[in-house]
Amino acid sequence: MAEIGKGVTAGKLAINVQKRLTRAQEKVLQKLGKADETRDVVFEEMVANFNKQMGEGTKLQKDLKAYLAAVKTMHDASRRLQDCLADMYEPDWFGKEEMDALAEELIEKEMDINLEDTDTMWLDYHQSITDKSLQNMDMYLSQFPDIKARIAKRDRKLVDFDSARHHFTSLQKGKKKDEAKIAKAEEDLGRAQKIFEELNVELQDELPALWDRRVGVYVNTFQSLAGHREKFHKEMSKLSENLNDIMTKLEEQRQIKKGATAASKTEDCAKSEGANHSESASSAPKSAVTNGSDGELPPGFLYKVKAVHDYAATDGDELELKMGDLVLVLAFDNPDEQDDGWLMGLKESHWFQKKDISAKGVFPENFTQRV
Repeated sequence: MAEIGKGVTAGKLAINVQKRLTRAQEKVLQKLGKADETRDVVFEEMVANFNKQMGEGTKLQKDLKAYLAAVKTMHDASRRLQDCLADMYEPDWFGKEEMDALAEELIEKEMDINLEDTDTMWLDYHQSITDKSLQNMDMYLSQFPDIKARIAKRDRKLVDFDSARHHFTSLQKGKKKDEAKIAKAEEDLGRAQKIFEELNVELQDELPALWDRRVGVYVNTFQSLAGHREKFHKEMSKLSENLNDIMTKLEEQRQIKKGATAASKTEDCAKSEGANHSESASSAPKSAVTNGSDGELPPGFLYKVKAVHDYAATDGDELELKMGDLVLVLAFDNPDEQDDGWLMGLKESHWFQKKDISAKGVFPENFTQRV
């Protein structure tokens, strides 16, 4: 024989078994139409809403957890991608110090891409959603198991009430009336009715209130999620812009180095050609001096250069160059505005055609050669 659990006597166990049996018999009679069943359509609608609300809340909680897992995965992937970029970034590339400074504030640098800051933003974003959205849903759903258990208990007590009512009615209609049994049945009926009605009244107050609260819970959850997401993406956008700027500068550095290398080769070729023709050049008459000499420049120009490479302007104040263009060099209006390696000038062809300097612009010096 199975051992009876601690605190459960044989009498209590027998009573519980009898209750289950009586309830089962009552449900069978109700299904067969031999006993009427108390129905409350309004309460049944409340229970249907409760089940719907619990299912939706559980799904939202599950999807929030999946979203958080995706945030963590994206964080890990982003960090690995940044680490990969920092590892392969060569020492002489623009922005190398910014890539290496994972934990420093690079105040004196032109561009700052602090990967530790990126890490912190991901962690804060994850933690904020956990604290404000997921925990809110966890707390919201924590009340459902107790209410669900009380609904089930209310259903059981309703069956007990119906069973007691049917038993009392059958004793009253019997040919041989046993007043003692009738009194006992009436007492049991009153007790069953009281227990049922107490549970029923509580739930009829709680279920509509719980149903109404769902809107506020969803608003708070998604407002919090949207707010943290907006803040996170704004901050990440700034870092992305910084990273894009560094990549742009790196490409400009590559183009300048490429132009410098080509210019150096051109200069070497010119020197070699000049050496081969030095004798004939030295014997040339003075009348052979070209218009490119400083003495024949239009007033206000410093000297003339020739483009040895094409240069595509990247800003409105820059001068577009094609290989072979002759450019008249001007002084900067404000010498402090001149960057190293850049000149201000106007295409010679434009000057001779229009005689104005409105089309002047800056251009890289190493894309040209002085003539």
